[in-house]
Amino acid sequence: MDQNVVVVGDEISANHALRLIRKNRVLVWRGDYWNARQLLRALKRRVGKSPLLKSLLVELGPEYQLGLRRAPDVTEACTQAYGPCEGPRLVALQELVGVLSAHEWRVRGVYVEVLGERIHPHYGVFAPTRQDYLELVANAEFEGAATAFDIGTGTGVIAILLARRGTQRVVATDIEPRAVACARENAERLAPARIQVEERNLFPAGKADLVVSNPPWLPGVPQSALHAGVYDQGMLQGFLDTLPAHLNPGGEAWLVMSDLAERLGLRGSLTELIQRAGLQVAGRLDTRPSTRIRQGQDPLAAVKAQEIISLWRLKQAHLHRPDTRLEPAAGVELDHGGGDVAADCTDADT
Repeated sequence: MDQNVVVVGDEISANHALRLIRKNRVLVWRGDYWNARQLLRALKRRVGKSPLLKSLLVELGPEYQLGLRRAPDVTEACTQAYGPCEGPRLVALQELVGVLSAHEWRVRGVYVEVLGERIHPHYGVFAPTRQDYLELVANAEFEGAATAFDIGTGTGVIAILLARRGTQRVVATDIEPRAVACARENAERLAPARIQVEERNLFPAGKADLVVSNPPWLPGVPQSALHAGVYDQGMLQGFLDTLPAHLNPGGEAWLVMSDLAERLGLRGSLTELIQRAGLQVAGRLDTRPSTRIRQGQDPLAAVKAQEIISLWRLKQAHLHRPDTRLEPAAGVELDHGGGDVAADCTDADT
């Protein structure tokens, strides 16, 4: 065995484990499963969300058997996350906990209040646990549309909401096969006759009366499938640049974003990006996140406390003058100032 790999079990303390990890040792757990979970929590209290946590590993055997005392059956969850088992493998306990948590969400579903239904996210597909943005989509002024596009659909929740609001036909797209399968499953259950889901990068063929997108809110490169819905690798820019070619005359787009990235200096002005794409702001609905900020544990708490989530109503600049008389929907703030708004971060605490 590699000298940097240390087999550990129930007898090891969190402090000893941390000393080994800081010496670049990889710990392979052979003890009780729930004791391993307690050790992971103890390490997290000491180092926070550090990459060091990835150094505590467990072994998955044939058919994803987890040969630890009091271990749960992880076969179905791991198959959904990794595909068919190809033999024994070592995985970080932190990752396995995330896989099990994602499986639980998929089975139980996430209740979406504005739909009155449960959405079932697949592993690696961004779950609608934060629903402030859905309330904006539900409350935005809307007279119905013959055709709508939902770009980057994820679980399909926005496409389903648009269908429930009277859109005759919704085409939902996503570049990720997992998301396409997830959206199809949810759409077939909740709005089977009105939603078509396609695996595409951004837009389907043709034009629509309404185009909606809730792209990832933070610029960056995702380090895992679980973060693919958080970090934007160019989707926002591509969406804005391509949008005018996919709007019917008089059509409108709703772009749902947070301003956290701009507050952190990670992205420039969203207003300028919109204007450079040949688009104009027709109105904007704003709301504050309802998620409680843990002041003592989050170094960005002060910035997050000021975060604003917005639904930007966009039209082609040469077809529309901004309507400064828009009224906010009930319980929703409306900002007519056209301030710089762009991105957000969601803590995936697994």
